[in-house]
Order: sequence, then C-alpha cells, then structure tokens
Amino acid sequence: AYDSAQNQYWGGSNVSAPILAYLGAEEAVDNSLSSIGFLSENANQLQALQIFIEHRYYGKSIPFGSREEAFQNASTLGYFNSAQAIADYAEILIDVKKQLRAEHSPVIVIGGSYGGMLASWFRLKYPHVALGALASSAPILTLMTLSHQKRDIIPLLQRIFDETCYQTIKKSWSVIDEIASQPEGLSVLSRKFQTCSQLLTSSVLENYLMLMYTGAAQYNRPPRYPVTVVCGGIDGAAHGNDTLGKIFAGVVAYRGNKSCYVNEPKNKSETDVGWRWQTCSDMVIPIGISNDSMFPANQFDLNDYIESCKDSMASLLGLIGPLLTLEAMFASNIIFSNGLRDPYSSGGVLENISDTVVAVHTQNGSHCLDIVGANTTDPDWLVNQRKVEVKIIKGWLDKYEDFALKSSKTFSGNNAQIQDRTWLNDTMRKEKNKEEGDCQNSSLQKLNMLEQYELSYIHLYVKMIYIRINTKMICQCVYDPWLFLWASQPQNS
Repeated sequence: AYDSAQNQYWGGSNVSAPILAYLGAEEAVDNSLSSIGFLSENANQLQALQIFIEHRYYGKSIPFGSREEAFQNASTLGYFNSAQAIADYAEILIDVKKQLRAEHSPVIVIGGSYGGMLASWFRLKYPHVALGALASSAPILTLMTLSHQKRDIIPLLQRIFDETCYQTIKKSWSVIDEIASQPEGLSVLSRKFQTCSQLLTSSVLENYLMLMYTGAAQYNRPPRYPVTVVCGGIDGAAHGNDTLGKIFAGVVAYRGNKSCYVNEPKNKSETDVGWRWQTCSDMVIPIGISNDSMFPANQFDLNDYIESCKDSMASLLGLIGPLLTLEAMFASNIIFSNGLRDPYSSGGVLENISDTVVAVHTQNGSHCLDIVGANTTDPDWLVNQRKVEVKIIKGWLDKYEDFALKSSKTFSGNNAQIQDRTWLNDTMRKEKNKEEGDCQNSSLQKLNMLEQYELSYIHLYVKMIYIRINTKMICQCVYDPWLFLWASQPQNS
C-alpha cells in the first residue's frame, strides 16, 4: 500500500522519465523526508518521481500486527534482515511502476549509511530493477568477512578534533577511572557531571562521552559543526588544570543548558532495539579501538561480541544459518560517496572499482553530507561533490535513453520477437506461481544455536515466498512496507 499525491516533477511514463527511490534504513522513513534533500533538489532537472520506502520492522512497516508480536521471538524476527528488506524494495518498485504504467522508467536507488549499503546491494542483486545506485557513506567494508579483517574507525578522530581538545579528551579517561576507584568516587563524578541519577558505574559516564564525541565527528556538518562546538567548550573552559571541568564544559556546549545530563531516563527506541537485532543476527560490524586512540583501548573480539549478543538477545536468538556473501565482480552504475572526516569512511569504498563503479569523496565531508538538504552555508567543495554525482547519474540516464530508443526500433519491426517475448513472460509467470506454492507449503527450518561461530556472520535461515535471480527461482518472504510517494512544488525558474 502507498500514499500518493499529484506530482509536479515527473516527466511521466510515456517519456520513460526516471524514478528516484530512497531506500529507508534503521528508522522511520518520516525522519528522512525532512532531512534528505538530494531527491527533491534534483527531481526538477531530472523530471523524476521521488519515492521513499520504509525498511521493514521500522516506523509503520511492522509485520504481524504489532511491534510486540513482531519482536516476540526468533521466529517472528526471522524475517528481519537486509536481504528481506531489499526484496521488499524490489517488489514495491516493480509494483509501483506497473501501477503507474511506467515499466520503462529507469530507477535510481539512493541511500545513506546502512541505507547506502542497501542501495549498493540492491543494484548488485536487482540490476533489472535499478539502473544505478548512489550509496552515500556506506561502510560496506566494515562488515566482518571470512578473513575476519577488522577496520579501526577511531584513529580518524585525531584529524577531526584539534590537538588541545584531543589531548584533553584522551587524558580524561584515566582521571575518570582514578576518581571512580576512590571511596565515594562515583558520587563525586555524579555531582561534577550533574547526572540525572547517581552513577552506579563509571562506564555509564564513559559510554555517554564516547557516543557524544563520535556522534559529533560523524555528523560534523555545516552550519553548526558539532566538533567545533564541543572543542570550543573544552578549550575555552576557565577551569585551569581541572580536566573533568573542561570535559563537562564541552558537554554543556554540545547538549545545551539542561537540568541534568548523562543518564537521562528514556525509552529504548525502535532503532535501538531493531539495529541491535540486525547487528547480532545479520551484519557483524567489528569496530575496535586501538592503543593510539583518544579513547581507552578496546580491541574487537568476536567471542566477546557473541556473548554480548547472547546477553542482550538471549530470548530471541535461535535461528542460525549460513554466511551469505555478495561479490561485486559484475557490478556497474554504483556511486560510493564519502567524506573523509567521517569516522566510518575508513570502511567505505574510496577508490574506483571500474569505470562505472566509482568513488566520489571529499577531504572535509562528514557522514551522508552529500544527500542531506543543501544549505546556503555549504562550502564549494560540497556543492561540487553533489554536482559530480548528479552528472554521473545523468550519464546513466542518457545511455539508458539511447539504448531504449534503439531497442524500441528493433522490436517494432519484428513481431516474431514480440511473440517470443510474450511466450517467455507467460512461461516465467507459470513457473513463479508453481514455486510460490512450493514455498508456501514449506516449513520454517529451525537450527540450534551454534556453539562455535566459525563463519563470523550470525545469520538467519527463514521461510520465504519468491523472487527471481537470473534464471533461478528462490523463495523469498516479501512484506509490504509503508511507501511514500513524495510530491513537491516545482522550483521557480
């Protein structure tokens, strides 16, 4: 199901005008409508229809009738993974194009961060559905592989924070540990950081600070530049040699004046719960902290990671399946965009893989900065990055238009080919119906929790319905997420 409105941009199905499809990630798609500007800002010149699709198990796209039921156990959560999500997107896009009689309209899929990973995988797995993909800040190389290679994103922070600020933060951890080890030390820390409730462990404070620093670095974008705000508070604090006084000044500068900080009472969001499930069951992201970081050293250990997942998801984990890999040997028409000041850029594709799988990056960019809404304070390098990406996409569309024109001439003069194609479509439809019935009759296979995780990914084996990949039919469960067809007023010329 989808909501629609009269569209002011789309050139229409008769001219095979393009469709820009935003692939939702680990949050409600509503949040993206106001923040992601790449689609709306380029729809006019591309005469494109904009589609925002929500990821299953987030926002309004909850199967089984309710969130409580959907998150009840491993059986209901067995349908919650990235492969199922991109299968949803394929079904949705095919259906929307059919409903709009736009079967020949090329689709460009767009996503950021995890959504960027989905966009690149979508182009790889469903090249017949999407002509190309823009994968913004997609850290696909951070995923653990069979070789167990790990990427350390934390050292990048050293070139983002100024030296004085960096050294103050680095020194603060030992000061926190020293005070916490003393009698009444946690009470001292609670008062110094004006916590909302008494600290029971120093790790609560340390985790809060680390999340603040990494979040500021990840989204260090104009016009606010959060890292500048944090370091302005730390470096400008009138606290002499009081390291923690400086750190707290950075907290206030970043968070604003509040009645209390650190352990503020809050309910776990759907992103907290959903993303935890995904990173325990679908995508292992091995992020460690090296000895030369501004944070306390904490090397990634797979066994510790698994135990942590068992502790937090003990009642849910129960279905373990084989590691699925996806090779990019035959990929084309993918843009991997990154900003090198984004800590996660170390896990991104930073070099061209081929003439059509290209890397576009900037030295000063941050996480997903190229696809968020443009701002009058945007620097020239950011404006130029977006122009480069649009130029590449236009090149794909121009080639598609040329190919479609030549193909239409070929088929218009050969009725036999058209008849053969009709016969092939009928045959494929009958085969699909048969396979769909087989899938519906199959039972959900349950596997015991593996004691040894030799394959690094903790994956799910799930009951599926159907999807065609090349000439082989496989089963695939497809759930209909919430879809938003976005319509905006055209820009004034």
